[in-house]
Amino acid sequence: MGRPKQLLPIRGKPLVRHVAEAALAAPVASVVVVLGAEAEQVRTVLKDLPLQLALNPDWSVGMSSSLRVGVKTAIAHSPGLQALMIALADQPDFSQDHVTRMIARYSRGDCTAVASLADGAMVPPILFDRSWFDKLCAIQGDIGARALLKERTDLVATVSVGSSTDLDTPEDYAQFIN
Repeated sequence: MGRPKQLLPIRGKPLVRHVAEAALAAPVASVVVVLGAEAEQVRTVLKDLPLQLALNPDWSVGMSSSLRVGVKTAIAHSPGLQALMIALADQPDFSQDHVTRMIARYSRGDCTAVASLADGAMVPPILFDRSWFDKLCAIQGDIGARALLKERTDLVATVSVGSSTDLDTPEDYAQFIN
């Protein structure tokens, strides 16, 4: 991207703040934000929000290191945690409504994970119940939680998401804001 994408302005605020506020507005017990590159800048734009911040000193190793830090922080903060949702800070269409629909789908009790579904593909955000926590903490390399879903699709429900836009390149950002 050439600059910290979490700090890109979206709808008048940094992208990471937009995602954090949407998560906080949903019916969740707490929100953990994992900080990596540009941690102090990101911390500054989130400083007044009631969330847990977790520093990943190994952020350059890849996505899995941030995933592990986030899951372990969530468990430490809430030892009786029954489920958690993995969301990305580069998804400008992340919304409280979608999170609420995912939680409602999980609450039916016939699945152990709920993935967002866009164009026939399972994408983040993804909700996992505690039966997945050890597997989430065992992921290595530059991959995310989505890789686990392919192992047990029989346990995964989906909720359609209108857009799975993520901002990975300057072109993605330019297209999104225009």
